[in-house]
Amino acid sequence: MRKVQSRSPRGRRTILVATLVTGMMLASHAAFAQAPAGQPAPTTPAQPAPAQPAQPAQPGQQPAQPSPGLTFEGEAGLILMQIKPDKTADFESAMKKLHEAFLKTDKPERKQQAAGWKIYKSSDPGPGGNVLYVAVINPALKGADYTVAKILYEVFPTEVQQIFPSYRDSFAAGLNRVNLNLVQDFSAAGQAQSAPAAAPAPAQPQQQ
Repeated sequence: MRKVQSRSPRGRRTILVATLVTGMMLASHAAFAQAPAGQPAPTTPAQPAPAQPAQPAQPGQQPAQPSPGLTFEGEAGLILMQIKPDKTADFESAMKKLHEAFLKTDKPERKQQAAGWKIYKSSDPGPGGNVLYVAVINPALKGADYTVAKILYEVFPTEVQQIFPSYRDSFAAGLNRVNLNLVQDFSAAGQAQSAPAAAPAPAQPQQQ
């Protein structure tokens, strides 16, 4: 009976490298296969995940949130939010509570934020069948924190503990923030076109 000789160190290294490469190829194939229909497969290296809605603090604690929070450095901004189709009522309920918080807050900074903050709902189907909501921030208050959970916590520190879980669970994906800077403003031309023509001055009677 022949005795099987052990492989050399070099041979063992070759087998190990081949095993690792095979494992990486299988993992890549699995990730591609699991990507939703109509969506691109994950790229390598992986891109950072979008920000998630911040978790409010427990009573007696400062609100927990991503650092430095949801801020804008541009003149205006957008917040893109993909909401589960069966959770739109939960999301819109939280937005109504946010509106109430803006009405009750005594902070001038929050009043400034509210003046330029509008929420729109897309009538077109969103990615993966989700519902797309867009927050339009114009003008953006530079450096101000637009984290919904933090603003709710300031006014409703107890209620937010019940509001936040349903608000958080309504998201199908994380928040996507877009900073915007003005390139061209056409509003002045539109206003000039629609302005009514001035009435002619009445004729003055001639002197005899």
